[in-house]
Amino acid sequence: MNIELIKKDLQTKIGHKVRVTVYGLRNKVERYEGVIYKIYPNIFTIMYEGNEKSFTYRDVITKDINVKFL
Repeated sequence: MNIELIKKDLQTKIGHKVRVTVYGLRNKVERYEGVIYKIYPNIFTIMYEGNEKSFTYRDVITKDINVKFL
């Protein structure tokens, strides 16, 4: 898996609902449900509960976050 494939996949899913799970330090897990909002060269954003949250493609590759399409 590489960044270009992830970008292309997410670009086709703009406006689709997703659940992003963020695996943090000390076993802290955060979950965000929203829609894919914008795609940028190094990050993508989701809109959830009226807020915009950004994530990097690198985090997807390293499995620091998990993106599940709903």
